[in-house]
Amino acid sequence: MPAPGTPLEQLGFLTIGTFDPADPRAGHEATLRMVELGERLGFDSAWLRHRHLQYGISSPVAVLAALTQRTSRIALGTAVTPLGWENPLRLAEDLATVDVLSGGRLQPGVSVGPPMHWDDVKGALYPDTADAEDLTYTRVERLLRLVAGEPAASFSGREGVVEEWSDRVQPHSPGLRSRLWYGGGSTRSAEWAGRAGMNLLTSSVVRAEEGSTDFAAIQAGQVRAYRGAGGTGRVSQGLVVVPTDTATPEQRERYAAYAAARAPRVGVPQGPGRLLFAPDIVGSSEQVAEALYAHAGFREVTEVVFALPFSFAEADYEQILTDTATRLGPLLGWSPAGG
Repeated sequence: MPAPGTPLEQLGFLTIGTFDPADPRAGHEATLRMVELGERLGFDSAWLRHRHLQYGISSPVAVLAALTQRTSRIALGTAVTPLGWENPLRLAEDLATVDVLSGGRLQPGVSVGPPMHWDDVKGALYPDTADAEDLTYTRVERLLRLVAGEPAASFSGREGVVEEWSDRVQPHSPGLRSRLWYGGGSTRSAEWAGRAGMNLLTSSVVRAEEGSTDFAAIQAGQVRAYRGAGGTGRVSQGLVVVPTDTATPEQRERYAAYAAARAPRVGVPQGPGRLLFAPDIVGSSEQVAEALYAHAGFREVTEVVFALPFSFAEADYEQILTDTATRLGPLLGWSPAGG
């Protein structure tokens, strides 16, 4: 388990890719530049989060397709794609296509459950079938089978003079199934991911369980539960981490205010799902590293995907990513890819 002296093996970052609704292209282009910077800095992976009906990237797979042509090494992931919004067959086609374009760099993360604000969106999303849609783990299982190349149709072969039909998703990308992740926030979902043979993504949100409000202990327990259920895949931890080494005084003040505004929810279960939020970690790289090594969840993993705060400026993200790669990463024993 990571402790001072145990090197961090994989370092990634996550963004929601915010934009101005009056000029959405600028925000999307800024996200592309951010990932290009991440590749130059040696990050192992960059991940996009879905933001449906919000002013963040709603279609990460489309943006990742663009990134396959603007990067050459960095892994590209979704953290996560909520399958309640997706048709597994169509998503399997999109994921395979982007994976082929990327040369096998795609790392798709998914989750299940009703979409947020389900009662408000189900009429537009599933006008005729909302009550019949299966939003459970079986939706993931469908996706896994289709990505793996199991039959999607009962017919294959030639029809007419030139049309050739396949009975499985095309294109088929043989290694993609092993690179699918499940975004788990509960012990139940972590155990399911282990049994399903998926990799496990943890984040800065977990479900309070058995009366505990200790986020780090709950997260660590979920990682152990994944492994105890037979999970042998990769496990990645996600927290909001903001090193301030080269930040300007104004940036440091803004970062501190951001964390302070979110602090009251820490340790207090939120909503009917009893969600617990991790505290944001803001400070010098030395302070951040010390906090991480004291974090029970971090001590269970050897890879991380640090989430960038929402609604900051592009220059802020450049500073955070640069300090993470050049200062914090080395303190955690990490070495930049391609270096």
